[in-house]
Amino acid sequence: MTFEDPPKKPAAITVGEALDLLSVSELEQRVQNLESEIERTKAAIQSKRASKSAADAFFRS
Repeated sequence: MTFEDPPKKPAAITVGEALDLLSVSELEQRVQNLESEIERTKAAIQSKRASKSAADAFFRS
């Protein structure tokens, strides 16, 4: 008996996806999801910059 990997879920948001078939509530949810992802991405950038600054300061001393 062999087991296959479970199918991967499709991305919730596809950039460039046609929007004309989505309802208003789906579009609003999409905007909310994108805004959440932007905030998550900005937090990751800040974290990486802080880590880099700490490493730079450590190796300068």
